[in-house]
Amino acid sequence: MIDVPAQINAVARSVGSRTLEGGDAKTVIVRQTYDATIDDVWDACTSADRIARWFLPVSGDLRLGGRYQIEGNASGEVLACDPPRHLSITWEYGGDTTWVDLRLTPAEDGQTTVELQHAAHVDVERWGEYGPGAVGIGWDMTLLGLAQYLQPGGEVFGPEEGALWAASDEGRDFMTRSGEAWHDADVASGADAASARASADRTIAAYTGQPPAGE
Repeated sequence: MIDVPAQINAVARSVGSRTLEGGDAKTVIVRQTYDATIDDVWDACTSADRIARWFLPVSGDLRLGGRYQIEGNASGEVLACDPPRHLSITWEYGGDTTWVDLRLTPAEDGQTTVELQHAAHVDVERWGEYGPGAVGIGWDMTLLGLAQYLQPGGEVFGPEEGALWAASDEGRDFMTRSGEAWHDADVASGADAASARASADRTIAAYTGQPPAGE
C-alpha cells in the first residue's frame, strides 16, 4: 500500500523556460528529498544494475560521451557527469530529442535532495493541449519508484507489476493527484487559468483512461 497523498506532497514542482540549443525550451522541474546519502542516491540513479530494480532495465555505455538505451523507453547520450552531484543526458524518444538534468544536493541529517529538470522545444499548440503534466506525471511516477526503492522495506514494482498498479484505483488516484499538482504549478508559472485547467483535464484523462472532466 502506497501513501499516495504523502508522496504527492513530498515533491516540489515548477514550470519554466530556458534557452537551449539555440531556442526557447519549456522546462518541468521536480524535487524531492530522500532519506539516503548522496553517494547512495547517485549510485541508485547511475548504476545499470540498480536502475533496473526501481525503474527499467538500461544498457549501453553509461559514461561521459556514451550512449544509453532504456528498455522500451528513451535512449540518448551522456552529456555531463560530475559524480555524485550532476548528470546531464539527451532524452530521445518518439523522434524528439529533449534534455534531462539531474542534480543531487546533500540535505540535513544525511539526506539527499534530488532535482530533475526536463527541457524540451515544444510548439505552442502541443503545449496548450496537454501542458506540463504530459511529462510531469511520468516523472512523478519515477520519483515514486525511487522513493519506494530507497525506503527500507518499500514495495518496488517491476515493469509488469508497475503497469498493473498504474491501471489500479490507487495508480489512477496517484496520476490524478499528480496531474492536479501540475495544473497548480502551471498556473503558478503564469499560465491562463482556463487553459491550464483544460490541458490538465486532458492529460489526466490520457493517463487514467477516463474521459476528461465535464464530458
